[in-house]
Amino acid sequence: MLNNSFDNRTVMVVDDDVNILTSYRIGLNSLGIENVTCCQDSRETFDILAEQKVDLILLDLVMPYLRGDELLEEIIGDYPTIPVIITTGVDEVKMAVDCMRKGAFDFLVKPVDIDKLEHSVRKALSFKTLREENESLSSQLLKGKLERPDAFSSIISKSKSIHSIFQYCEAIAESHFPVLITGETGVGKELIAKAVHDVSGRKGKYIALNMAGLDEQMINDTLFGHKKGGFTGANVDRKGLLENAAGGSIFLDEIGDLELQSQVKLLRVLQEREYYPIGSDSPKKTDTRFIFATHADLEKMQQDGDFRQDLFYRLRTHHIHIPPLRERKEDIQLLFEHFLETASEDMNKKTPHYPQQLLNLLELYQYPGNVRELQSIVYEAVSRHSSRTLSTKVFRERIKNQGSIQTAASETLDKHTWVSALQELPTLKEVSIDLIKEALRRTDNNQRAAAGILGITHQALNKRLKRLEF
Repeated sequence: MLNNSFDNRTVMVVDDDVNILTSYRIGLNSLGIENVTCCQDSRETFDILAEQKVDLILLDLVMPYLRGDELLEEIIGDYPTIPVIITTGVDEVKMAVDCMRKGAFDFLVKPVDIDKLEHSVRKALSFKTLREENESLSSQLLKGKLERPDAFSSIISKSKSIHSIFQYCEAIAESHFPVLITGETGVGKELIAKAVHDVSGRKGKYIALNMAGLDEQMINDTLFGHKKGGFTGANVDRKGLLENAAGGSIFLDEIGDLELQSQVKLLRVLQEREYYPIGSDSPKKTDTRFIFATHADLEKMQQDGDFRQDLFYRLRTHHIHIPPLRERKEDIQLLFEHFLETASEDMNKKTPHYPQQLLNLLELYQYPGNVRELQSIVYEAVSRHSSRTLSTKVFRERIKNQGSIQTAASETLDKHTWVSALQELPTLKEVSIDLIKEALRRTDNNQRAAAGILGITHQALNKRLKRLEF
């Protein structure tokens, strides 16, 4: 059975044999496609195309009036986005192959097997859907404005890269294909997953499940449910999360932790849109939208044999990568102030002031735990805060415990002995110039942050820049 998302697709069948037209209509209906337009006279093909939207054409090769290969060239010229599947007799396979070279999507040899018909139609409609989504994405990115900004209100950011993700989410909103969200721990993958669901307009529930630590039995029971007596202790029927998320979205976090045997079952669900509850011989259909997330390198895992290659390519049809916080430092102050306000509100405290040097310190840190780590630090600082101005002590302690704010390269250099390695000492002016240049380079020319690295005030750095004629 084809995916329910293809229910509203229209397939046109062009064949001069009325019995074959009837056979195709019945076959396509059995696959879940109700909108089937039959054309017995090939000369009427373009009249039909001008009057109604057609998503796929099944085209016979040998017909009176206009042959299929002649029609194909005109269809591809006037309607290049409609995939065409050629149907042909055994003696016409060479001609069908020539049609493929001219742009036909596929060909089927008569009498057409129902499984081959389903496979070819599924591929063709999926191809058309992806093409439409790519066009929608291009249009969305060109517009530069969000249709549903409210769906992203929980994500605090002014980063261009994050706002590009918002636009991408809207562009793929109505797609039924899976979405894979990647990024380091703490970057906000679940927030993006919820936003994908919110902009989709789906009426069903959004359900999240973390796959980490779940064995195969737990995953099967949780996702697919079970029938009474399906295993020891199964005293009543139980619905799985897939059934509970019908018409909605299911978010599977840490998909990289999924065992190989469970990967096979998940692949079947994605391909066939059906699953078996434990203890049941009857499959259930699902129209749930799948959203996945992981911090693992799935590409390397599938190369190492730890993750199925076919599943890897299936679940990353749409891919969203969230950059780490250290690569979008323009968000640090915004997030810091947001967490400062919410932490103070949660703890019934007045929002404290903070010194400018605290921002300098925060902008130099690398945040291995990303946004979640920043939130944790701020909440701890507010919980220990008792004066009017927020102390930098907690921040310095946490950052020191996680490691130096300096880069890995500088950590390998002993700052007390590097001078002894120089054969010729530079002048103080030369050292000052080099240090200031390096501090500005490391902070993307942020003078406040550079001053923090050098251990001087912003005003003092300004004076040195003027004196050294930068």
